[in-house]
Amino acid sequence: MSSHKELKFEIINCVGVISELPRGWKKELNRVSWNGREPKYDIRDWSPDHSKMGKGITLTEEEIRSLLSIIDEEIRLLESDI
Repeated sequence: MSSHKELKFEIINCVGVISELPRGWKKELNRVSWNGREPKYDIRDWSPDHSKMGKGITLTEEEIRSLLSIIDEEIRLLESDI
């Protein structure tokens, strides 16, 4: 008997496409509700019809704000090297 639970998800909204692979899969930033829970920000690869997904990372609003701050600082450092 398998204890494997079916994963349910709903893409609430697509925030943006980060990149696209030659086979049509896209790395996207979305807000996703997993198993009926409160939506979180999610970065992962998706098949063109969103029926299949790759491994990804899920972030709360606080974590996405922290990530943005880290990226902003990194960009400032990169630009100061130019």
